[in-house]
This record gives sequence, C-alpha cells and structure tokens, in this order.
Amino acid sequence: MRRNTKEPGIKIISHRGASGHRPEHTLGSYELGARHGGDFIEIDLVATSDGHLVARHEPEIGGTTDVADRPEFADRRTTRTIDGREYTGWFTQDFTLAEIKTLRATERIPDVRPDNAAHDGSYEIPALPEIIGLAERLTAELGRPIGVYPETKHPAYHASIGLELEPPLIAALREHGLAGEEPKVPVFLQSFESDSLKKLAETGLPLVYLMGTEEHWRPFTTPEGLAEVAGFAHAIGPAKDLVVPRDGDGGLDEPTALVDDAHEAGLLVHPYTFRSENHFLPEALRSGAGPTAFGGFAAEYDAFFAAGVDGVFTDHSRHAFLAREIFLGEG
Repeated sequence: MRRNTKEPGIKIISHRGASGHRPEHTLGSYELGARHGGDFIEIDLVATSDGHLVARHEPEIGGTTDVADRPEFADRRTTRTIDGREYTGWFTQDFTLAEIKTLRATERIPDVRPDNAAHDGSYEIPALPEIIGLAERLTAELGRPIGVYPETKHPAYHASIGLELEPPLIAALREHGLAGEEPKVPVFLQSFESDSLKKLAETGLPLVYLMGTEEHWRPFTTPEGLAEVAGFAHAIGPAKDLVVPRDGDGGLDEPTALVDDAHEAGLLVHPYTFRSENHFLPEALRSGAGPTAFGGFAAEYDAFFAAGVDGVFTDHSRHAFLAREIFLGEG
C-alpha cells in the first residue's frame, strides 16, 4: 500500500529548467528555474554508452546539441527506431560520457524562442550527479527546498539495448541521500511506463505516472483506471487537455472530472506543460504580438489552479510563481 503524499500548496515544476529563457536541460536553465520560484528541477534522463545518465529530452541529440557541427562525430549519424518511431540523427547510446561532455547545448525550438538561441554553445550537457549537486547547493543558498523530478525516458527501449535506466538512477539517489522517506531534497520520480515506476518503487520515493492524450491513455483517466494507477504510483502527470480541455472557440472549457477523481483515488495531479508564448496558448488567450510574444498565460494558470491541481510543469517558472501568488492571495 502506498503512503499518502498529499501536501498543501501548488508545486512549481521547472520543466527542463527555465526552458522558456535558456536552452533546456542545462545547468543554467535549471538554476534560473529555481531562482524564478520553481520548487523542482524537472529532468529527462537518457543513457550514454558507458551507462551514465545525462539530461536530454530524447536519446536523439541532433536538435539539442552542436553534434551536427562536429566533424569528429559525423560517422555516428544513424537511424534508429524507438518505441515504434523512426529517428535519424545522433544518439546518446553511441557516445561515452566523456564524449558527451565535449558537446554544447543548443536551443531546440529557435523559431519560437530566438532569445534562447543566443545562449547556444554556452552550456555543457549535464550528468545526473551535477544536477543533484546543483539542487543541494540552491536549497542551501535560497533557504527553501529545491527538489529534483527525474523522468526515465524510453526506459523499455534503453533496457532493450542493455542500458537500463533504473539501476543507475537508484544508485545515484542512494549515493546522494535522496532515497527513502526523508531525502535530503524533495524527489518525485516520473515515467510514461508503469514498469519503470514499479522498478523504482524500492527507493520509497513518490512515483508519478505520466499520461498523454492518445486513446490508449483513456482507460487510466476513469475512476477505475485511476484506482489501478494508485496501486503503483502516488501521482499522475496528465497532459493539460485531460484536465482543462480547449473549447471550440479557442478558449478554455470547463474542467473534466480528472482532478477530483484522482484525488478520490489518493493521487496528486501535476499536469504538463505550461508555456507562456502565444504559439502554445489557447487562441483566445493570445496577444496580438506574434507567436514568440507572451500572451494571457495568467488566465490559463488560474483555470488549472481553480480546478484543484497540486502542481504544474512549466517552461516559465516565474510566470507560474506570480500566478500562484495572485491565486493564493485571492483565495
């Protein structure tokens, strides 16, 4: 039987750090997210050829590093199928940690975030111990807990190539005093794959089952499905539309029953992903300044806070922090 992890307040989960302001999954992005009010550093973990865990959105790193411009790695370009989808590029499984450390991060969506691209080349690719160390340092400096929120990315695929993600993640958490009932900094562990969460259960840490909008997730959004999820997880991380869908006029519709049903099952709810640019917002909340400008993001946060969510994944931690302050002040 899992323990109850219900906590007061709304947690701000800095999605890949302050990825609306710096290239994602860099120490600079993670630090800025915390300094902007984030409670957790959210980390996507993939494996190197020698079994180290590094932070990248996907195993394919052609779009988030300068590897394509590095002639010494030109012969590493290949095509692989991951979870049924074909990718062409460069993959962390073909690089040692030492080789990964020679690369530099680049902005993944420069058309939407051109200011981030100005930081291309400024940051290394961080390994998990560095990120944990950063969280510990910021916790001490800021005088409030800065937690870590790692995700195992494509864990079944990694296992199929002999690079299981769970054992090195568990080892790192234990080494840094982050496993068990009282970790040195707060920790949530997340995955789209329930088998991965079950492997991580031995840590004694709260587990988050991520859910997309695809049809195969629908059974898990019902009361019966949520009761099943509660047997192996402590929280759900649903796509935003599963909580507050968009209506036919480009605005936000009424909330679904998901938050109430999840709470009834004893699960926390941390929806993803909040982004402030017009490009990502519902049409009715966009400003008239173009896709890269900020729109009416506060109204979106307000709708989800009112729906009773326990936390939010956000690319703009400062915006979430300010929206939370206003919401709680009004409450």
